[in-house]
Formats: sequence, C-alpha cells, structure tokens
Amino acid sequence: MKDPESGPFIGQVVEVVKGRDRERFCIVIEIIDHRFVYIADGDNRKFDNAKKKNVQHLKFMDYVSDEVKNSMNETGRVTNAKLRFAIQKFLERNHLLKEGE
Repeated sequence: MKDPESGPFIGQVVEVVKGRDRERFCIVIEIIDHRFVYIADGDNRKFDNAKKKNVQHLKFMDYVSDEVKNSMNETGRVTNAKLRFAIQKFLERNHLLKEGE
C-alpha cells in the first residue's frame, strides 16, 4: 500500500507518463481524492482548463513549488505565468532543459 505521506501535494511537479501529454511536466493544482488530481502547466494546459488525471498515470517528482502552493492557499487560484515559472525553475534545478527551451 502507498504511504499517505508520499503525496500528491498542491504545487508538486509531476511528469505525465500516460496519455496525450506524456513526457511533459505539470503541476498539481487540486487534489480530488486518493485517485485523481487536476494538473496544469500554464502553457498547453491552462489553469482554467486543468486536466483531471489518474495518479497512476503520473510520476511524482520530489519538488513542491512554494509559489504555487502559497498562491493556491491564499486565493484558490494561480496564474499561468506562475505555473510556467515553477516548471522552468524545476527544470533548471534538475538540469532537464533541452537545447532552446
């Protein structure tokens, strides 16, 4: 059984492993229950059109964006620019940027 402390968390960066968006990074913006979350990346998936995703189709990264988490806790919303910034920061931190990104 999965450890309940392992996530998912609001603001956590995830990699999509199944579906049309596979191999893309997104951020958890809402937790529906133990099985589903809403994810967005601020670019292809905007906050207002977040994707409902099964947690089994996601790979959870060991990084939670404080900017996104605080914004969601304070206002219940986050800007698409903040989502893009958080993903960019994660990619730079982990040296995952490809040439030209």
